[in-house]
Amino acid sequence: MTRISMKTIKQLNEKDLKSKIQESRGELAKLRVDASKGTLRKESGKLRPLRRDIARMLTRVNEMKKEK
Repeated sequence: MTRISMKTIKQLNEKDLKSKIQESRGELAKLRVDASKGTLRKESGKLRPLRRDIARMLTRVNEMKKEK
């Protein structure tokens, strides 16, 4: 999964954001398992950006809730 810009996140609706969050969390879980096994070599730089993307999406979901 590639990095998601804030501009793209703002264009998505709440349902799409929640599905992307679930997808990203699944990928993050897989990467964490690989990291704990010690088999994570090339993807070791993906953990931090993925966590930050999830945080951006959650922030946008919370902003949308406050707007309602």
